Amino acid sequence: MKREEKAAIVCCSNGRRRSEEGKIQELERVLRKMGVVPVFSDRIYTEEGQTGPTGRERAEELMKFYRDDSIREIFDLSGGDIANEILSYLDYETIACSGKRFWGYSDLTAVINAVNCRTGNESVLYQVKNLVGEYKEVQREAFRKYLFQESDELTRFSCQFIQKNSMEGITAGGNIRCLLKLAGTPYWPDLRGKILILEALGGRREQLITYLSQLEQLGAFEQAAGILLGTFTTMEKEESADAVCKLVRHFAGGEMPVAKTQEIGHGEDSKAAVIGGYLKLLTKSGY
Repeated sequence: MKREEKAAIVCCSNGRRRSEEGKIQELERVLRKMGVVPVFSDRIYTEEGQTGPTGRERAEELMKFYRDDSIREIFDLSGGDIANEILSYLDYETIACSGKRFWGYSDLTAVINAVNCRTGNESVLYQVKNLVGEYKEVQREAFRKYLFQESDELTRFSCQFIQKNSMEGITAGGNIRCLLKLAGTPYWPDLRGKILILEALGGRREQLITYLSQLEQLGAFEQAAGILLGTFTTMEKEESADAVCKLVRHFAGGEMPVAKTQEIGHGEDSKAAVIGGYLKLLTKSGY
């Protein structure tokens, strides 16, 4: 992307509340200051007590920006539960030809992986609202340099291997709950030889057992070349990161490379992961 080019701002999952309007206006100012021209969707906000736009309507808003040749990147501000509703209404041929990257996290894991599965286009697991969060100064600098191809600091993270000592491959995954919405659909990623990234905001031990059981039953742990664990906010708070790692190793088996990072997930200090991008991780060196 070049300075003074346009980026779309969309909400493909739950609409934003008016109480967030100040933060979103701050984000607009930040983007403009760093040389990005934000173009907002007409479907950003959902009024209290009202039904938000349908999946078809949200999909059409997104496709409007894929068809607009002046738009260079697409940033999603949302999260929640309903992103997968739009998948049947997207024009994947148009998306593939556009070459544009879709940025989002959490529930947008469904869109990110569906787009990569159907088009091969890379997407970015990252919440652009981090630019107005607690760690905004650091986030803004890393984001700006990454966007304008000056540095890859935004996508560089440290990790620790908890099983084996290396992994490499194309990445897939993101939020474990939202990724599993794609199971049994035409949008489920081919995990053969992939690095499977997994993280979560909510979910205690019982929920994580459910998710890992389903991944095991889908054959994910037989197909993947490695597992990169981000943060599991609720379980790490109630138990520990070690407890998460132990549980994952139980389901993945003893031969699967597994690494853990505290820099991918729902925290406002989180870095970005390029879904559909190549990643190589080695013991001690991190990425």
